[in-house]
Amino acid sequence: MTDKDDDKSEFYYPPDTLGLETEQMRRLGYQVVDMVVDRLARKHREAAISRAEAAQLQQALGGPLPEQGLSPEASLALLADIALIHQQRGDHPRYFARVPGPSSFAAVLGEWLGTGFNTIAASWAGGSGPATVELVVIDWLRQLMGLPAGTEGVLVSGGSNASLTAFAAARSTVGSGVVYLTDQTHSSLPRALEQLGFAAAEIRILESDADLRMPTTSLQCAIAADRQAGRRPVMVIATAGTTNAGTVDPLEEIAAICARENLWLHIDGAYGAPAAITPQGREYLRGMARADSLVLDPHKWLFQPYDVGCLLIRAGVLETCFSMNPEYLQDVRAGSGEVDFRNRGFELSRRCRALKLWMSLRTYGIARIRDAIQTGIGLAEYAEAYLRRQAEKWEVVTPAQIGIVCFALRGASAAAQRRRAQALTDSGFACVTTTRLKNRTVLRLCTINPLTTKSDIAETIDRLGR
Repeated sequence: MTDKDDDKSEFYYPPDTLGLETEQMRRLGYQVVDMVVDRLARKHREAAISRAEAAQLQQALGGPLPEQGLSPEASLALLADIALIHQQRGDHPRYFARVPGPSSFAAVLGEWLGTGFNTIAASWAGGSGPATVELVVIDWLRQLMGLPAGTEGVLVSGGSNASLTAFAAARSTVGSGVVYLTDQTHSSLPRALEQLGFAAAEIRILESDADLRMPTTSLQCAIAADRQAGRRPVMVIATAGTTNAGTVDPLEEIAAICARENLWLHIDGAYGAPAAITPQGREYLRGMARADSLVLDPHKWLFQPYDVGCLLIRAGVLETCFSMNPEYLQDVRAGSGEVDFRNRGFELSRRCRALKLWMSLRTYGIARIRDAIQTGIGLAEYAEAYLRRQAEKWEVVTPAQIGIVCFALRGASAAAQRRRAQALTDSGFACVTTTRLKNRTVLRLCTINPLTTKSDIAETIDRLGR
């Protein structure tokens, strides 16, 4: 074989059936960038949420199956002007419903680059670079959360998937038995236990105390009663920032019980855990570092676009549970010091969700992210103070706790509270929802967007009261 024979430039490649001309790709790419940047620049002037009738959307976006190609410029415009404007805008400064997703542009850049490079993070042999980025990001998150060196992890779609993964790994490590949680635990967690085959009698839901936290006395009594009845306690699920009210279970005391009783401690910090990088949040979350498994959602309070959740867990348990090496993957098995992320969870084909986090942490630095989280904590405290200054009209039902405050209009029925929230949401000015605490319907603000101003908070409350 001559050098010329080995020259890959001599190979013939047919035209790319699914490709576009280089200049057209560049022009379309610039069009997308312009659309995104223009939208980010005006997002505070948009509606916080927008909906349309199903028939209207179907007519605009559907139609006959396109046998021949249509204009990509027109299709991009249709997506931007119709499909993508009819949704919640979790990064809007007056989107206060559920838990917002105020993503950052550096993260968008990382996400774009990974998509453009068709990046995969399944095996070390198939993606050692992306796998390394994920390993770096996981360890950075471990350090931020204060977990011990050697803690491992994996990035998944969000907190629901992360907890499902954690429960499967925990069960493979400690076996089946009774799991303890409260009525304030996120609804996706008991669902995950059920999906994994835990029986109803093994899912022990404790009533939360007056502060909506897990009562440690009730926990100890339930564990003792189950042991007395011949049942086997195996795990406690604590919450570091409930979705309803932002409350944090007494993590230090629960960790001590788990250590004494030899139980697995899982902590759901999907939205609240990143507050630990602030001095105030560190006090709220004292004891979180003692978790056997911890979940957080960077697409919430670490300002990432959807989707990315993180599971941090004891070393070795993920691969013990999920390792899969069939005959067609024998050539891509990781060697010493290498990681096949396909063996750390349910996904085999998996994109690299770490690129956007890596890009964000390097671009902004922890100091700016810490300040942004502290801003969210302060905004909820401002909202509480604003409500208390109008105590004749408003009742603060739960105080500001790491970015969430719940309140009610005095004398208003549950239906009236809901109507006011819906009317404000329909106006587009702000998106606010109600929730139920101890069978009481209340209004709720989640204020984790650092672009939100005190004026946004005050005007939202005033409109709810009018």
